[in-house]
Amino acid sequence: MGKLTNAMWRMLGAQASRNQSQSISLIEQSHEHAEWAEGLTDAEFADAAADLEVETTEGRARFLALIREVGGRTVSMTPFDVQLQGALRMLDGDVVEMATGEGKTLAGAIAAIGYALEGKHVHVVSVNDYLAGRDADWMKPLYELFGVTVGALSEHSTREERQAAYACDVTYASVNEIGFDVLRDQLALQENELVSPEPEVVIVDEADSVLVDEALVPLILAGSTEADTPNSAIHEVVSHLKSKHYDVDTDERNVSLTEEGARFVEETLGGIDLYDAEHVGTTLVHVNVALYAYYLLERDVHYIVRDGGVHLINAARGRVARLQRWPDGVQAAVEYKEGLKPTASGEVIDTITVQALMGRYPRVAGMTGTAIAAGEQLRQFYGLGVSQIPSNMPNVREDEPDRVFDNKANKMEAVVDYVREAHETGQPVLIGTHDVAQSEELAYFLDRAGVPSVVLNAKNDPEEAAIIAEAGRKGAVTVSTQMAGRGTDIRLGGSKGDDDERDEVVELGGLCVVGTGRYETERLDNQLRGRAGRQGDPGRSVFFSSLEDPLVTKNQTHLRDIRPIDSDGSTGPRGVEIVQQSQRIAEGAMLQLHANTWDYNKQVNEQRNSIVRRRMTILTTEQALSDLKDLEAERYEELAETVDDTVLQDVARQIVLYHLDRAWADHLAYVADVQASIHLRALGQQSPLEEFHKLIFAEFTKLVDEAMTASRETFTTATITADGIDFADADMHRSTMTWTYLVHENHFASAGAQAIQGIVGIFR
Repeated sequence: MGKLTNAMWRMLGAQASRNQSQSISLIEQSHEHAEWAEGLTDAEFADAAADLEVETTEGRARFLALIREVGGRTVSMTPFDVQLQGALRMLDGDVVEMATGEGKTLAGAIAAIGYALEGKHVHVVSVNDYLAGRDADWMKPLYELFGVTVGALSEHSTREERQAAYACDVTYASVNEIGFDVLRDQLALQENELVSPEPEVVIVDEADSVLVDEALVPLILAGSTEADTPNSAIHEVVSHLKSKHYDVDTDERNVSLTEEGARFVEETLGGIDLYDAEHVGTTLVHVNVALYAYYLLERDVHYIVRDGGVHLINAARGRVARLQRWPDGVQAAVEYKEGLKPTASGEVIDTITVQALMGRYPRVAGMTGTAIAAGEQLRQFYGLGVSQIPSNMPNVREDEPDRVFDNKANKMEAVVDYVREAHETGQPVLIGTHDVAQSEELAYFLDRAGVPSVVLNAKNDPEEAAIIAEAGRKGAVTVSTQMAGRGTDIRLGGSKGDDDERDEVVELGGLCVVGTGRYETERLDNQLRGRAGRQGDPGRSVFFSSLEDPLVTKNQTHLRDIRPIDSDGSTGPRGVEIVQQSQRIAEGAMLQLHANTWDYNKQVNEQRNSIVRRRMTILTTEQALSDLKDLEAERYEELAETVDDTVLQDVARQIVLYHLDRAWADHLAYVADVQASIHLRALGQQSPLEEFHKLIFAEFTKLVDEAMTASRETFTTATITADGIDFADADMHRSTMTWTYLVHENHFASAGAQAIQGIVGIFR
């Protein structure tokens, strides 16, 4: 499917952005109730809110009047009409686009209160724990005056704290923690151990980042197993390969051995044949994993090494991707490459993607600064509409034309000159870079040019709020990796609110935003650009690119030689056209990748839902003992004579849960094995996707029966007394340690796919 541009989305009118006339009419009607709201005492607000019929027109108009009054009383923020408009669209299930600095946090809280007054439990999902906790604390007085309870949780929350937070009307949390709680409930052996409630409404902050950029990131619940240590001999030979030994494809997503490289590896490993039946699914896979780690993953670009560990960098946010790791042995391979002790990934007990997690909610709404550009994905994968909310004040930011150069060196020189000129006037400058290495390189060149700067990247992201808060001060130069989800406004004059300094910065033209290259999606460009021109402030933005940028080299395989039109290496309109075309190609490829990957994930998710339903039935009813009684009536009668029914119910429940959980973990391992090798079917002119679905469906149909067969055997042979079951004697060993992490979404796809690349390379 082709990409619809922003202009096309706007031209589609009601199809791209819901008809908002009703919302505007409600806001106008709410003014009629202002006097009534003003006359209420604080003690009367909760009762007045509880009496509202929020689903009706009259009720919503009165609700808006209350919100306007309470906002001013509690958090000193009387909502603008556009914030009310955004909240109303979220109450109708839209994702709203609101510009940076337009007050999405307050709009989201208003929508959450509206849903709560309708009797629904609401989860407000943020991109990290810091924002979740900050927003819950910030908006708490607003909630309390409406009689709405609010809680927040983080990775440090105990089970009791999580249960208390989820018991509130509105719960703030990061998307990771919501997902991990869903997974951890799969370990519950008693109903009172459950944490995650039945999902009702979710409001997603930075909706495009969560619902699109991270949609297919799998959240993993793992259990302890023996570590799978990388083969040192393989890593030794791969680390000494030369450029003639391997090929990297044009988009730098796959690497494979050349014919000469394959011979070198085979001879060095003792004269083996990488492509015979003995080695193609083992040694070749490990070789390709090592190739990927050594020759495609770059330190300070894809990851950093800190505190004795490898930490992945989230490309969409430019900061450490906490808890994330690569799959398929890649994590251990990178650790081995960096001279670190490889860490175990453990056995996967359960997994769920962010997209599947969000799909659990009957009602999804959200907010972001760049929803329109993500409209196609939001519609295609979630059935969500998009509403563009106008800014409260006109946008007066000046967006300068792109400047494109023939090579990176000329681009870097132009960026430094541009920033130096702006800095000499005192205008604050925010420079967006793509990775850690680029941010540090630029800071070095700026320093040489006499321009002091502050760098914000994955190496110091804990200080991001303080750094960003001061980026609007006179003379400030801030070099940052991706700005999405930073959660801190850049105020002209700095965070202290000095009016004199603010006025000076306004006179200087406001914040100047400089991009050092276009991103693979226009949304990320706009997130950076949107940091300037906040709430009617002056500002300007400009992007510098080069024909050597990865965006161009990965997506323009037949780029003709374009000569500079100036001595500084600038390429003029033709270069700008090439960069724009490269971005369109990249966005189309990402959409196709999302669609293809989701096709593989859908059936696994449906299977998971089936297991979750069965597990919940076993956990909360007497189904387990009833089933075992039907299968083994004689054994049941024997046990019933000496074992109390309550104990027997618990024993049966634990037996069936154990074998169901064991069968599901084995099924996930099978699915992973099939994914790793399914690409081989392409050699036989078969559809890998169709074959994948056939295989995992056939295997899943046997899962419940096999789990019950194992449960039946345990029930008849295990030692069961009035005190319960002897787990050790029954060989029912659960993991002694479990942990959660995310699998970094990477385009390596699978070791099997790489094996195919290697085979194709040999036959080429």
